[in-house]
Amino acid sequence: MIFSSFFAALGQIGDRRFRKVLMLGVGLTFALLVAVFAALLWILQVMVGDTAVIPLIGEVTWLDDLLSWSSFLVMMVLSVFLMVPVASAITSMFLDEVAQAVEDRHYPQLPEPHHVGFFEAVKDTVNFLGVIVAANILALLLYAVLPVGIMIIFWGLNGYLLGMEYFTLAAIRRVGRAEAVKLRKRHRGTIWAAGALMAVPLSVPLVNLLIPILGAATFTHIYHKLTARA
Repeated sequence: MIFSSFFAALGQIGDRRFRKVLMLGVGLTFALLVAVFAALLWILQVMVGDTAVIPLIGEVTWLDDLLSWSSFLVMMVLSVFLMVPVASAITSMFLDEVAQAVEDRHYPQLPEPHHVGFFEAVKDTVNFLGVIVAANILALLLYAVLPVGIMIIFWGLNGYLLGMEYFTLAAIRRVGRAEAVKLRKRHRGTIWAAGALMAVPLSVPLVNLLIPILGAATFTHIYHKLTARA
């Protein structure tokens, strides 16, 4: 079910409406990565002065460094970790549009969904983002203790967190918050496994730009398949 949902999402990339959302999502994802990386460079410069030599990055001159090819490569490497909160934010922004495109093509018999209000959506985004950032900061301790298991911990932790977010947001559109939480608890194992499938390519530079939107589409399929079996 998980793989069939993912390949169904992947197969819809050619859909004109879906492709528009996908390209917009990729563009905003890249813009957010650049913004976060620029902020990190600016903080480094504030902390160490106008010019400093930083391992892997070299001489930091903020704007000049931001526009360099070496900076782009460093940003791609950092995206392995930066993409988790970025994926959370982008999915929250676009899930409703992605889910509607998926449902129009694959589940046309469904009634109109419940559209989450703007402020409620912002609240969900901030809450999910806060949990993800806090959990990954705490995970740094595990990385230090178990360096050989860094990627397994990373995939397991973020697969769980992103899976819970993606599924909850997809389910709220159809059954409301309370029932979405019940379904999430009932299918925790499946959701975690599907979230891990999303987390693994998030650690691959450039490929990870596609995952927030594909993840939203995949979990829309997963929600409908799980509820159809119930």
